[in-house]
Amino acid sequence: MVEVFSGRTLLNKDGDLVDPELALRNKVVGIYFSAGWCPPCRDFTPILCDFYTELVEEGEPPAQFEIVFVSSDKTLDDMVEYYHDMHGDWLALPWTDEYKHELKQRYNITAVPKLVIVKENGDVITDKGRKQIRDRGLACFGSWLDAAEVFQNFKG
Repeated sequence: MVEVFSGRTLLNKDGDLVDPELALRNKVVGIYFSAGWCPPCRDFTPILCDFYTELVEEGEPPAQFEIVFVSSDKTLDDMVEYYHDMHGDWLALPWTDEYKHELKQRYNITAVPKLVIVKENGDVITDKGRKQIRDRGLACFGSWLDAAEVFQNFKG
């Protein structure tokens, strides 16, 4: 059950609506709180793109990982421009969806960028995804997956 985005609709880069139940099922999810006006965000986003591309798009088999961008941009146009110009081929919460405020509160987001890695039910694996990717590269995904699987085995 993909609880964290249950009942919501996400967008892909083409602007198509995506059902989170299908897109996030059995995946480790990176919730990426970011904004185009933020220099550290604009610095980290290309690194995250490379990480995602190597892990998901070039991985054989593709890793069970997805990113959902939650914008802190000031306008819809700003979000769309930043998402299309700098982000990878991952998903986004629509800018108009007020759920972004609940997510920021739930995950204690006080500044951007922040990459929170969660299990599909929304439980936090780490709130230091950005630091871990910078420090460990692709190796950090294994520990995230282990944490998610340990939880699944315990649950099931």
